[in-house]
Amino acid sequence: MKYISCESVALDAILGDHPLKSEISAVSRTYPFRLSASYAALIKECQDPVWRQCVPDPRELEDVEQQPDPLHEASLSPVPGLIHRYPDRVVMLVSSRCPVYCRFCMRKRMVGLQESALDANTLEAALEYIENSAAIRDVVLSGGDPLMLDDETLHYILSRLRKIGHVSLIRIGTRMPVTHPERITPQLCGMLKQFHPLYINTHFNHPEEVSDAASRACSRLADAGIPLGNQTVLLKGVNDDVDTMRALMMKLLSIRVRPYYIHQLDLVRGTAHFRTSVEKGLEVVRGLRGHVSGMAVPHYVIDLPGGKGKVALLPDQPEREGNVLTLTTYTGEKVVYADVVD
Repeated sequence: MKYISCESVALDAILGDHPLKSEISAVSRTYPFRLSASYAALIKECQDPVWRQCVPDPRELEDVEQQPDPLHEASLSPVPGLIHRYPDRVVMLVSSRCPVYCRFCMRKRMVGLQESALDANTLEAALEYIENSAAIRDVVLSGGDPLMLDDETLHYILSRLRKIGHVSLIRIGTRMPVTHPERITPQLCGMLKQFHPLYINTHFNHPEEVSDAASRACSRLADAGIPLGNQTVLLKGVNDDVDTMRALMMKLLSIRVRPYYIHQLDLVRGTAHFRTSVEKGLEVVRGLRGHVSGMAVPHYVIDLPGGKGKVALLPDQPEREGNVLTLTTYTGEKVVYADVVD
C-alpha cells in the first residue's frame, strides 16, 4: 500500500517576512503543515480565503476547551481504521495524509501525524468486519484523503468491497480536485468507473477554489459516470456570507458538482477561530433559497457531539394552528396553507 507523490511548498516560502513567522511555525509542531503546490498557487495575498484555510494560525494553540474527537469516532470504531456510527454504513479511514492539511480539519488530532497508509493487517481486519456485518450496505472511504493512495492500492480496496454482496454503495470523500487536481488522471478515472455505483463527495469552500484545473478534474470524474457532490464547511472569514456562498454553489453546478451539505464547523480543538453561530448558517441558507437554483441549495447540518449523527437545520419552520400552516416564502412573505387532517 503506497501513497502517490505530491509536490509540497515549504511553510517558510509562504510566510516570507510575515511578522508572526515564528509563532506560525510553532503551530505546525503541534498541528502539522502541508501545502500542495497546486493549492498554494491559488493564494493571492496573505489572509485571503485560501490562505486562511491552509496556513497555520497562532489561535489554533489558544483553543484548548474543546475535545480532539468531539464526534467520538474512537469509541465508534469496532476495529482500527473503521467508524460504524449508523446501522447501514461505515467509514473506512484508509489514509492519514492529504495534499493540504486544512486548519479546520475534523480529524485534526490525527491527519499528518503518521506517515504510513492503512497497513495490510488493519485493512484486512476492517474488510472482514464489513464482510461479517450484513447490515452494512454503504461504505465511505475517507481519511486523510483516500486519493493519496496510488491506483493499485485503491483498486485492491474497491475490488475487495465489490466482492461483498451486501455492500451496494461505495463513496469516496476527497478534496483532491481542489488541492491537487493533477491526481485526477484519465487512468484513475478509468479504474474508478469499473466499480459503479460509485459516488464521490468533494470539498470546495470558496469560489476561488473552483479553478480551471479543478474544473477539468471534476469533468473527468463526471465523464466517467461518477456522480459528484460537495460538502462545504461554514468558516468564519472564508465563506460566512451570502454572496460568497451563492457564487460558490452556482460555480459548483457549472462544473457538474451538486451541492450536498453545508456543515456547521465541528467542535474540534484548535479550530475555534473559524466558528460561526448557527444563526449565521441559517442566514446563509435563507440567502440561497429562491435566489439560486434549487439544485444549488444544500442541506445545512450539524454533526452532533458524542457521535449522535447529523441533524439538518431548516431556515424557516412553519407556524401551525390546527390544520392551518403559515409558511414563509424566500421574499419573507407569509402565506397560509391548509394541511390535510390524517
